[in-house]
Amino acid sequence: MNVINLIGRLTRDPDAEETRNGTPVCRMRVAVPRRRKEGKDQGAVFVDVVAYGGQATACAQYLVRGRQVAVSGRLEQREWSDADGTHSLHEVVAEHVQFLDPAENGHRRAAVAEPA
Repeated sequence: MNVINLIGRLTRDPDAEETRNGTPVCRMRVAVPRRRKEGKDQGAVFVDVVAYGGQATACAQYLVRGRQVAVSGRLEQREWSDADGTHSLHEVVAEHVQFLDPAENGHRRAAVAEPA
């Protein structure tokens, strides 16, 4: 079973682009707080998230740095090579992204970004 559920805040504005065939893609980084231990803050885990299609479009339009989101998806690993060598990255491919707090700065609020 490969199911990931996260709640956290975006660490930067989403990065929107398109695949070669024109499918919208939105990349985000989410800071997920660790449980408190003996009343002390344990920091956060930073998770890369990618959404596709209509969900990517909604995320790019409505989300900004600092917004709280709930993400449900699956964990995948990407590998690529370039002049610096071979690289690997784990990321969550979002199946559902729910916007948990009100939008600010003139952005409208959308409750849930559903897959296209």
